Amino acid sequence: MPHPLLHIENLTRAFDRGSGIFNVSLDIFANDFIILAGRNGSGKTTLIRHFNGLLKADTGQVRLNGQDIFDDLIKARKKIGMVFQDPDTQIIGDTVFDETAFGLENLKTAPDRIQAKVTQALDRLGLLDLKDRNPSTLSGGEKRRLAIAGILVMEPDLIVFDEPFANLDYPATLALSRLCRDLNRAGHAIVMATHDVDPVMAMATRTVIMEKGRIVADGLTGSLVGQLETWGIKNPFNPMALECRP
Repeated sequence: MPHPLLHIENLTRAFDRGSGIFNVSLDIFANDFIILAGRNGSGKTTLIRHFNGLLKADTGQVRLNGQDIFDDLIKARKKIGMVFQDPDTQIIGDTVFDETAFGLENLKTAPDRIQAKVTQALDRLGLLDLKDRNPSTLSGGEKRRLAIAGILVMEPDLIVFDEPFANLDYPATLALSRLCRDLNRAGHAIVMATHDVDPVMAMATRTVIMEKGRIVADGLTGSLVGQLETWGIKNPFNPMALECRP
């Protein structure tokens, strides 16, 4: 059995009025594409914000390749990229190029290296022609791809998405689904916290379901399809028909 890329052990983070996550344990492996599903308020966002230290648990531990993430938060945040539900909350650059380069500049990366890596990432995500545009002028799908570009230049092992299909139209949803599939095939582990499982059900390797701050199911995606409505998740109409083909 391979060692997990990310090992989450007995995490508890309690908030007022009984909300939070409670005694959550989860292993994420290098080739995983995980749907993290559950109704609103089930604890999905709270859990994923512990992956790279945006939140710190009351008890429990998160280990990246065997090392506690708080031993080296810079490394953890480089290797675990987070795409938030509202990309506007993480976009601060004046241009698409500057936004993508931001993390590398903070790491004092050489300018020629920044130029090469940013150009490569923007080209991969279909944004190179927009490199001089102000991010505020982009569509919702383009903003999400820009957020991903800023993560890809850091060469992450794991990319985490929080409700990535929120406010996207159908073509943008399919395009993002294809991109996530391709990123996984290229060697990035994917965790997608979402209540909309339709676009990625056919390509996910595992589905993890949360309810009231706890993990209540973790298994191969196909084995859980018929049980989703038990936890308030809409069953896909025809998950295999939604597989995004090249």
